[in-house]
Amino acid sequence: MLPYALTIFLSAFLLFLVQPLIAKQILPWFGGSASVWNTCMLFFQSLLLAGYAYADRSVQGLSAKRQVGLHAVLLALSLLSLPIIASEAWKPQGDEDPILQILGLLLATIGLPYVLLSTTTPLIQAWYWRSFRQAVPYRLFALSNAASLAALLGYPTLIEPFFGGRETAQIWSVAYAMFALLCVWVGLKSLRQTEPSASITPSEQTGSAPQPALSVRLAWVLLSALGSATLLAVTNHLTQNISSVPFLWVMPLALYLVSFIICFDRPSWYHRGFWGSVAALSLPAMVYFADSLALFQVSGLYAAGLFVVCMFCHGELASLKPHPSRLTGFFLAMSLGGALGALSIAIAAPLLLDGYYELHLTVAGVAAMLLWRSLQAAWFWRLGSGGLLIGVLVLINQQLDDYRLGIREMERNFYGVVRTRDYPSEPGFRYMLHGAINHGGQLQGEPFEMMPATYYSPGSGYGRLFEAMPEGPKRVGLIGLGAGALAAYAKEGDQWVIYEINPAVVRLAKKEFSFLQRMKAPYEIVLGDGRLALEREAPRQYDVLAVDAFSGDSIPMHLLTKEAMAAYVKHLAPGGVIVFQATNRFVDLQPVAKRLADAFGLQAVLIEDSPDFKTGPERWYLNTDQIVMTKNKALFEHPAFKEAKQIKLRDDVGVFTDDHSNLLRILKH
Repeated sequence: MLPYALTIFLSAFLLFLVQPLIAKQILPWFGGSASVWNTCMLFFQSLLLAGYAYADRSVQGLSAKRQVGLHAVLLALSLLSLPIIASEAWKPQGDEDPILQILGLLLATIGLPYVLLSTTTPLIQAWYWRSFRQAVPYRLFALSNAASLAALLGYPTLIEPFFGGRETAQIWSVAYAMFALLCVWVGLKSLRQTEPSASITPSEQTGSAPQPALSVRLAWVLLSALGSATLLAVTNHLTQNISSVPFLWVMPLALYLVSFIICFDRPSWYHRGFWGSVAALSLPAMVYFADSLALFQVSGLYAAGLFVVCMFCHGELASLKPHPSRLTGFFLAMSLGGALGALSIAIAAPLLLDGYYELHLTVAGVAAMLLWRSLQAAWFWRLGSGGLLIGVLVLINQQLDDYRLGIREMERNFYGVVRTRDYPSEPGFRYMLHGAINHGGQLQGEPFEMMPATYYSPGSGYGRLFEAMPEGPKRVGLIGLGAGALAAYAKEGDQWVIYEINPAVVRLAKKEFSFLQRMKAPYEIVLGDGRLALEREAPRQYDVLAVDAFSGDSIPMHLLTKEAMAAYVKHLAPGGVIVFQATNRFVDLQPVAKRLADAFGLQAVLIEDSPDFKTGPERWYLNTDQIVMTKNKALFEHPAFKEAKQIKLRDDVGVFTDDHSNLLRILKH
């Protein structure tokens, strides 16, 4: 058992360690979007399907010697992919399809090693079954999930805080080479240990175990798909409102894996009556709080709901597992379901849905599956499951009506959902929503249209900065367009460059708001990630560079690293100013910004604006925090900055880099 178990453990550990590792490598290239992880998960699930299909066809169609020989050759070829460091040639220029770009990048960087790692669990279990005919392969499957869990929990807690991304990738590559050697040795060992009866043809080996019914095989796929879709829907909800970082990727995935471990290693712990009853409470609650921004209060609910759904799906899967001689087909069906679940969230949802409805639809799918699995149970279970499905559908309908209430325009793409909505007030007010967060707005009608409201009022950091700066033409760079409200500060003779990664934001800013049309200075829009554009461009000598890019309420952490700051400083004119938008419900950006300012010799102050107007146009001045940093110390002597606050350093928060950052340290409690 030991060599087989060790090979499976190492392969599963490497398989799940590479997921956050490679995703974090490429995250800064695609705007730090939450969809980067979803696209990566689609890739991982699809290649897992390819690996399981390979294992199934190999076991069913090749002799034992040919199985081992083919696998050894492929393992040798995969070593040519090492080390697994993404090539700079894959960096987007701004006009590519980000999903296709990410999938191509991942395929070129880790494609073959990932496929071969994914084959290990079903293939090694099949080799073990062929050699010993002992009904323990499913225990090996639980072991692989335990190794996966160790990798996921270890990455954000033990690896990411202490090792750089390139360093970790190199260590991973060495460990993968060791795995390849171990896998070949186990294959040769299995040939020597194969019983004489195992020399019969593959079809004869499996002939004693009847093919499971079509309904059973369909259940394998659907149950796996629902678990995978719920995982990604919950993860997407968290990352689009907090930040797309490894910790928030791996924690939901860890709960997903724990349910696999329990259900396949301790199947007696799953009882449909208990978990079905818990699901009946969890599913309506997940729908009811789906649009809540009190994420710290309801994140426990999401985590519990995800775990309950996964326990139900994986418990039902474990109860339907076939004879070990059919295990490769079982794993193939599960991996197909996982890929379909990832496909539905990463690709189908952005293409087919104009809003964030996938969590609602996934919950409805789980309720329908619970009813299906209860059809053979007692009448009260059938009645209860049917009532649950009807209740969930009614609640979803109410939620979606509220989501679309008063919406003028709505667009969805890789970077999220952007909506515009009118608020009935005097004067009228139109604002842009990215996710559930206000991304600026405009008062309607003369003389209010060019009045800088929301986060850009005269008392905000931006308002005070433009008041304090000397008269004369200015060069202004803006990362993150939103509704375009900051353009209200443009004056004749200025030159503005606006960096915006989301083309939907640009379209709606021009169509629904008039800031850009009415601004007094010419402007240029650079489509693509602002940091990447600044890295490519020659120095522009900006007098003001505003970093105001959010996705929902999520912080693109790649805009807050030492490497990003170097790009900003490169483009500053002497005495130029950098402004960070620090308004956020969940993340405290002040200590991060202070460390960056100190690292580059800039003085930084915090402007807190808490206007309290109840009526009139000023009611749309919103609470905001902005950090202003510059080497021009005389700027802060202007009366506009008399209320500026100094930012205190925190010993537990260092300089964030692309390799090292710690979201947990800066979460607000």
